[in-house]
Amino acid sequence: MMVVVVLLAVVVAVQTVLVVGLLRSHAEILRRLHELGAGIDPDQPAGAPASSGAPTAAVAAPATPVDGRLADDVVGVGPDGEVLALRVREVRHDTVLVFLSSTCAGCKPYWPALEAPDVPGDTRVVVVTREEPDEDRDAIARLAPPGATVVMSDATWDAHDVPGSPYVVHVDGATGRVRGEGTAGTWPAVRRLLLQGAAGRDKAAADARRERDADRHLLAAGIEPGDPSLYRRAEQFAPGDEVTVGGAGAPAAGDDTGTRP
Repeated sequence: MMVVVVLLAVVVAVQTVLVVGLLRSHAEILRRLHELGAGIDPDQPAGAPASSGAPTAAVAAPATPVDGRLADDVVGVGPDGEVLALRVREVRHDTVLVFLSSTCAGCKPYWPALEAPDVPGDTRVVVVTREEPDEDRDAIARLAPPGATVVMSDATWDAHDVPGSPYVVHVDGATGRVRGEGTAGTWPAVRRLLLQGAAGRDKAAADARRERDADRHLLAAGIEPGDPSLYRRAEQFAPGDEVTVGGAGAPAAGDDTGTRP
């Protein structure tokens, strides 16, 4: 009887290993099919850039300081054949690069939405497509929203290793480094994330200003980093003690008057 139980346990263990292996293999096959363009627009011609289809990692702005990779300036041609060169480093504004294609089903809602992108601050939005022969210049010209900056640049696609379209890369203007990148189903979804990132950066900047102001007031009062008075606990002050930075009622550094034994 014991032998039968052991054999059954071994069989179950082997079947479990096989099932796990099959699941992993299935997941790998799905991932590779997705990378090869499965699920893209069926009308898309061969050789056109693959679309990522469903949303993947959303665009997000990391907390400062920016430590993403350094972005290259955008160089290419416009839909009318004009040569374009756009700086993204050491400028006063951030740049949002929106990688689109004329044959991408997921890109269709992006084109009209970018006529009024409504991004925070002075952020500049630049649409980047592949060059000919991968893209048709006339098709891009028809899709380009009025007033939008559109650059056909293979070099920019390759520099950011864009996996498919739509894809968005947010570049910090001061450092020229990538703040965040990814994709979303619609432009409004990307815009909300950009606004959230801007709000987070504004809060971080305000907190830094308050910290600098507090440090300045403490130094003006003669309280330097490491001063013992900075580490006194609330229970060390007697009732009625006036605690004012730099004021006459402020307990002197190292003064134990009024503290509990």
